[in-house]
Parts: sequence; structure tokens; C-alpha cells
Amino acid sequence: MRVLVAPDKFKGSLSAADVAEHLSAGLASAGIESTQLPLADGGDGSVDAAVAVGFTPHPVTVAGATGTPQRGRIAVNGTTAVIEVANTCGLATLPGGRRAPLDASSLGMGQAISQALRFHPRRLVLALGGSAGTDGGMGMLAALGFTFADADGRQLRARGRTLHQVHTVDSSRAVNLSGIEIVVAGDVTNPLTGPNGAAAVYGPQKGADPATVRELDAGLDNLVDAFTRSGHPQARTVANSPGAGSAGGIGFAAMMLGARMVSGAEYFLDLLDFDGYLAGMDLVITGEGSIDEQTEHGKLLAVLARRAHPVPVIAVAGRNTLSRNRWAPTGFEYIHALGDYTDRNTATDPELTGELLTRIGCDIGRSSLLHNEGPR
Repeated sequence: MRVLVAPDKFKGSLSAADVAEHLSAGLASAGIESTQLPLADGGDGSVDAAVAVGFTPHPVTVAGATGTPQRGRIAVNGTTAVIEVANTCGLATLPGGRRAPLDASSLGMGQAISQALRFHPRRLVLALGGSAGTDGGMGMLAALGFTFADADGRQLRARGRTLHQVHTVDSSRAVNLSGIEIVVAGDVTNPLTGPNGAAAVYGPQKGADPATVRELDAGLDNLVDAFTRSGHPQARTVANSPGAGSAGGIGFAAMMLGARMVSGAEYFLDLLDFDGYLAGMDLVITGEGSIDEQTEHGKLLAVLARRAHPVPVIAVAGRNTLSRNRWAPTGFEYIHALGDYTDRNTATDPELTGELLTRIGCDIGRSSLLHNEGPR
């Protein structure tokens, strides 16, 4: 029997590679060999997933969310470079985990892009999950040569706190990205501003209280006006586009650079050659930290299940609230949840999570062997 183990990460607990390793160990104990393909969908873990399928990792030292030097990495395969917010200037880079909604910056993301350009890629894939700030991508653009000034011509430090002061944007010294395809892979469809914008929807997760949300939203709106008066008439249209509000507005900044938005799930399944790995498989085991009603609506596991059909797919989750009558329509033959195996909280317990995943892998292996009357 040929089994493909292709999970996403269990956020806050185990990486996708760790999840795959534990599930495969359980399968092996039941006598079933498997192939591992750790996945990502454009969020944190995207660089790790690219490295797992053969991309070369390159360390980068950049400014973390609040300026502290951060050791991250990018993934390059010669023509494509994958850069992510999470390991450069994301939430995980905040000192002590203390939220800084007005002072967090995307500078580190821009610095990582600059370092990726040394490898002369023809494509930049930007993974925007796990961002810490709401600066409209000012920091990223500043690292690429943009300057932002107030009404008196004084240059501003790029962060959420200064958004409302921006009067002009100078791109005359910006890095030349012509000839490079820029792809933003993700599933966020929010515009930059307004009740469904970056500040209103995601600001609270980053520590913004209602007053700070209003300040940031007004600042983002001002940033768009500054771009418009500085010779970028398309800025308002870009700001209203789906995905402009991703990663605190980094999506907007990327689109101002000419990026196109794509489904993170579909794009990364292609980038990681899921269809190639799927060929000849009898079963796919996937998983992520939480499976719920949102899983059905274009999330990675549902997209995977649709592409795997007619190969059966078994899902594993830390927590599952998807009702049993929705399993088959979503593409899952069965869903195993860690909560069915323990009363303890596994969300922040990597050791327990690993033990249970190994046990579940073994259980799946034994049931598959029985179902298929032995390995083929």
C-alpha cells in the first residue's frame, strides 16, 4: 500500500515536517511505508515546506517586527525565491511576544526580499501569514528604496504609528524589479481599509484596541492618498482590491510593486508538486491544527482533498468541529482529532501532540491494512 503523508503545520505546536514525521512513524509501526510531503498555504511554514521539497535554504539577518535583529531564512531553487513574513518580521519575532500594533514594521520582509535578489530569481513568492503589524507595507517598501515624508519634507520611519503623517512617497530610488514576477500566495480577500480592512479585521489580533484600530485605518487611508498625490493614480483601486489588506497591508504594497494575488492553497500545492507526489498513491493522510466549517471554503485541506480525488483522504487535526455529515462533501473519508485521544490541551504541547500523531498513524495503518487485506 502506498501512502502519501501531506500535512500542514499544527500551529503553535509542530511544523508540517514534524507532523509528517510522527504520522509516518506510526504508519511504519503498522508495517506501512509512506512518502512525506510537508505542506504550506502561503502562511508561516512556507519556506520550510519549500525546503522540504528541494529548495535551498539561505539564512538572512533582518529587522524583526520592532527592529531587533532577527535570523530568518528564505528558500531558493534557481528561478523562484520564497520569502515569508512569519520568520522575518512576524508575530514570532516580537520580543517576549509583546504585541506592538503601532510600532511593528514590515521592514524585515523588504530586507529579506533584497537579499533574495542576490540570487537573480525570476519569481518572488511572498508568504504573508503571521504578520505582526499594520503598516501598509511601508517598511517593506522602505527596504526596497521607497522613502516616505511628511508635509514638511521630513523622512518618516516606516511603521503604523507614522501612517497618518505620510504626505509624499518617493519611489525614484526604488529597487528595479522589472522582469521579476511577484506572487502573493494567500487566502485573505480583505481590502486595505474600511470595516473589512486590515486594521478592522486583523488589528485586534495584533494587539490593537478600538481606538488604535481607528487610528491605523485612518492612517492606511492617508497612505493611499499620499501614493495618489505622488504620481500613483492606481493606488485607490489597488487598495480596494481583494487581498490588499493581507498582512497589515503588505498585500497592498506588493500589488503596488506589480504583484498578483493567487490562492495560497492551490499555488503551494503546485509549487510543491503535490500532483506528482500523488501519482500511484492508494491513500493520502493530511492534517492541520484545526478543522472547522471554514475548512470547506477554499482552505488547504479541502483543496487538497478535491485534487486528490478519487484517492481517499484521511485528515488529522488537533481540534475538529466539522460535523460528520460534512466530512464526505469536503473530501474526507475520516477525520481523526487529537481531542478524541486525550482530555489534555495539545495546542501548546509538542511532545504530547507528537505522541498522539504517532498513535493515530499506527491506527490508520492498521485499519488500512485490514481494509486492503495487506500492503500492495
